[in-house]
Amino acid sequence: MTEPGLPATLSWGQKLRYGAEAALFFAFMGLFRMLGPETASGLGGWIGRNIFSLLPPDRVARANLAAAFPEKTQEELGQIRRSMWDNLGRVVGEYPHLARFSPKGDDPRITYSLPPGMSLDDLKQKPVIFLSGHLGNWEMLPILAGQLGFDGAAVVRPPNNPYVADWVARQRRINGPDTMIAKHNAARPMLAQLKAGKMLCMLVDQKLREGIPAPFFGRDALTTPAPAALALKMGAHIIMAANRRVGGPRFHVTVQPELEFNASGNDVEDVARLTAAIQARIEEMVRANPSQWLWIHNRWTTPRDIALLQAKP
Repeated sequence: MTEPGLPATLSWGQKLRYGAEAALFFAFMGLFRMLGPETASGLGGWIGRNIFSLLPPDRVARANLAAAFPEKTQEELGQIRRSMWDNLGRVVGEYPHLARFSPKGDDPRITYSLPPGMSLDDLKQKPVIFLSGHLGNWEMLPILAGQLGFDGAAVVRPPNNPYVADWVARQRRINGPDTMIAKHNAARPMLAQLKAGKMLCMLVDQKLREGIPAPFFGRDALTTPAPAALALKMGAHIIMAANRRVGGPRFHVTVQPELEFNASGNDVEDVARLTAAIQARIEEMVRANPSQWLWIHNRWTTPRDIALLQAKP
């Protein structure tokens, strides 16, 4: 199952709006493509620091950082926020160049490290769920998995604009897995991948309103239980990976030891405990490189979220 193409039921108003948005987007992507990876990444960083940082999501980043790091000074928090905008701008500038990111060759743009005793050949014989968060350029994990010979799928959230979504899907497939599973209604295709002994790549650091609460930086955050539920159901191996920008359009992916978990037999409690363990690993990654995480997301549970959860039958 791959990302859906253009909806057949767009109204004329939607077509005009999406078309105008896409025209501006593709103009920037064309410019970034002409500039090459280094210059495009640098220009994207400048745009992030000087333009993106003036937009309303900056207020969300300020509030999230202040709550997550009460011990840091305003100057320290400001530096993290500015670096975050730089990183996000670079991610945008790097999209037209995803085909040029690889762990192969004499001067790879992606390097990686494995824990002692981990064998990639052994992992390829098992159903594996690779998990990470929106760190560095988060497109690097599925690219790395695909380039290292893992057969499977990346679970993604397509952009809202269908014209842009179609283009982004093509960029993701160039070096990454051929199969892209849209997060909406993803349960069955994810299960099918694992049943076939294949891998899944997922980012699990954003709010899911239908999720379950899990501690994250000392506060509950509604989180997808899918990786935990699938791992417990299918006996899949959970491997966490931390992606870090190491200068310009270059990245290092630190693959962590397999997340061990002893199931109790109580499915509900086991899913909750394993989900919490996954989020604890994500928090460690973010604390190690806070300026490379996406602080503009409304990650934490609100009173409205709690009311909606309590209203569920």
